[in-house]
Amino acid sequence: MQLFDLVFYVFAFITIVSGFIVVFSKNIIYSAFSLLFTFFGVAGLYVLLQADFLAVTQILIYVGGILVLLLFGLMLTNNVINVEIKTGTIQTVPALILVAIVAGTLAGLFYSTWRSAGSAMINLPPTTQTLGEMLMTSYLLPFEIASVVLLVSLIGAAMTARRNRRVAS
Repeated sequence: MQLFDLVFYVFAFITIVSGFIVVFSKNIIYSAFSLLFTFFGVAGLYVLLQADFLAVTQILIYVGGILVLLLFGLMLTNNVINVEIKTGTIQTVPALILVAIVAGTLAGLFYSTWRSAGSAMINLPPTTQTLGEMLMTSYLLPFEIASVVLLVSLIGAAMTARRNRRVAS
């Protein structure tokens, strides 16, 4: 077993175990903190796939933005720490059928690509420079339009939440 394989198995183990904790934990705070390890495990897998831009984006956006926002929302909400998630309403039979279908599909894909993938990694050049140049030259206008649309939607959501709070008072 090579070092690359060992590192892959460590990141895969971290991602899968913390993902299970996210899904099956009855405490929402434990689920949120386990989500942190899931995001870092996925970022580590992206690094192993030589997708450096995706790894950095995973950490910046999901860990730095979404997870921090989720944790602040949980910590600032009253009585959320005492909330227990009820898992009694899960329908076991449809869930098991869905898991069997997904597991069978993944096993089939794994089996069909196992031989053709090989064990040699191809050293590819980093993608960040190319993506940065494209975002700042040929795709600058769509990038800026997307940022303005997101800003307007954020302001609209804040105004709607504020208006709903005034009506409820």
